[in-house]
Amino acid sequence: MSPEGSGGGPARSAPGPGELSARDRALLALERRSWAGPGAKERAIREELGISPVRFYQQLNALIDDERALREDPVTVNRLRRVRDARRGRR
Repeated sequence: MSPEGSGGGPARSAPGPGELSARDRALLALERRSWAGPGAKERAIREELGISPVRFYQQLNALIDDERALREDPVTVNRLRRVRDARRGRR
């Protein structure tokens, strides 16, 4: 099985109660960064997390509904929620 099929990316450490895993924190940290040009973010996703960009966005979309993620990084999570809600409103 490929790394993407098995979750891939940083090893999952056992988070304490109410804490995000290391993988979830890495997803938020990567999303929080700004990107110089086209393809830079996708390259970083593959190199740093070891997953495809499609898998990254699937995991990130699920993560932004997690209240632990909101507590960890409210600015990023609220921004992503607003973007998602705006896209849903246009459909």
